[in-house]
Amino acid sequence: MTDRLRLRPFEDSDADALYALHSDATVLRYWDSPPWTERSRAEGFVAKCRQLAEEGVGARLAVDRASDGVFIGWCSLTQWNADFRSAALGYCFGEAAWGHGYATETAGAVLGWAFDTLDLNRVQAECDTRNAASARVLEKLGFLREGTLREDCVVNGDVSDSWVYGLLRRDWER
Repeated sequence: MTDRLRLRPFEDSDADALYALHSDATVLRYWDSPPWTERSRAEGFVAKCRQLAEEGVGARLAVDRASDGVFIGWCSLTQWNADFRSAALGYCFGEAAWGHGYATETAGAVLGWAFDTLDLNRVQAECDTRNAASARVLEKLGFLREGTLREDCVVNGDVSDSWVYGLLRRDWER
């Protein structure tokens, strides 16, 4: 879907790579749940991806590098609300993919689809206040920080805050 990346539906064969991604404590240090310890979580994730698509309430897409076909992460639009024309953006990339602009590129492609094809008016995203890299991705894409959710996550006893970001169609079109 971009020059460097291929976005596609998840397949059962992605479970090992997905498990490797979500069992990495470095990747998930700012996540809202602890790293996975059971491979079955990956299989459940893939099944949930199919369910979201079938029910028309979201899409989670695997992201592969176009040059070699290697899985590097995923991006999602979930919590679709047709009445409000809104959804939530999420993404997760392996550490080897950090710093290459892949998250920005992927999220930009998904946002183009959200606003142009799905005719959404608003997309929301959240990130841990300690995750400066994710905040930069959102801000590069035009998201505005709208507030802070205080102590909204407790993972393994670690309490953290999240920033809420919003992007409106009219701001995306500029």
